[in-house]
Amino acid sequence: MKIAVVAANGKAGRLIVKEAVERGMDVTVFVRSENKTDAQSVVTKDIFAITKEDLAGFDAVVDAAGAWTPDTVQVISDAAKHLAALLRGSKTRLLIVGGAGSLFVDPEHTKTVFDVTPFPEAVVPVVKAHQVALDEIRKCTDVNWTYVSPAGDFQADGERTGSYLLGGEELTLNARGESIISYADYAIAMVDEIENGNHMQQRIGVVRA
Repeated sequence: MKIAVVAANGKAGRLIVKEAVERGMDVTVFVRSENKTDAQSVVTKDIFAITKEDLAGFDAVVDAAGAWTPDTVQVISDAAKHLAALLRGSKTRLLIVGGAGSLFVDPEHTKTVFDVTPFPEAVVPVVKAHQVALDEIRKCTDVNWTYVSPAGDFQADGERTGSYLLGGEELTLNARGESIISYADYAIAMVDEIENGNHMQQRIGVVRA
C-alpha cells in the first residue's frame, strides 16, 4: 500500500509514519524542513504548495497538519480543505488527524465536548479550528475522507498499549470511564483504518481499551 503523510514532522505524524513503515507500507512524507520521520521517500514542500500531481498514485493521504497559536490555527482547516480539493473525484483516501472537541456528548447530537467543557482559553482557537475542518470536510461528497478524532485526553508521550476502542460521532469512554489515548495508540488506529478502509466519509473516534 502506498501512502503519503502530510506535515509528517509533528508528533502525531512521526508516529503514524513509524507505524506504517513497520507494517511494510510504502510511505512518502511531505515536510517543510529536514525529515524527522522513519520514511525514506521525502518531499520537501509546504502544504499549500502541494499539487494534484504530487498526490497522484497514492492509496491514501494522511493530513497531520497541526498548529497551536491563534495566528496559525487556521492552517488546520485550510490544510484539510486544500488536500480535499486536490483529491476530489479520485480514489485516493484522505484521512485527517482531527480533534476531540467536536465529538457529541448526547444521542441527539446537539451538544459537543466543546459545548460542555471549560477548555483553557489558549486551547479554544485550536478546538474551533478542528471543528471548522470537520464541518468543511463533511461537505466534500466527492472525496473519500475519514476524520479520526482522538479521545479527550490525547497524550503525546503516552505509552503504546497496542489496543484501542473504536467509536463514532459520540464521545466514547472505556470500561474505566476514561476518554484517553496516546499518540502511539492513535497511530495504530489510523494505520488500521488506512489498511481496512471501513469508514468512508465518516468521522470516527478512538479511545484506549
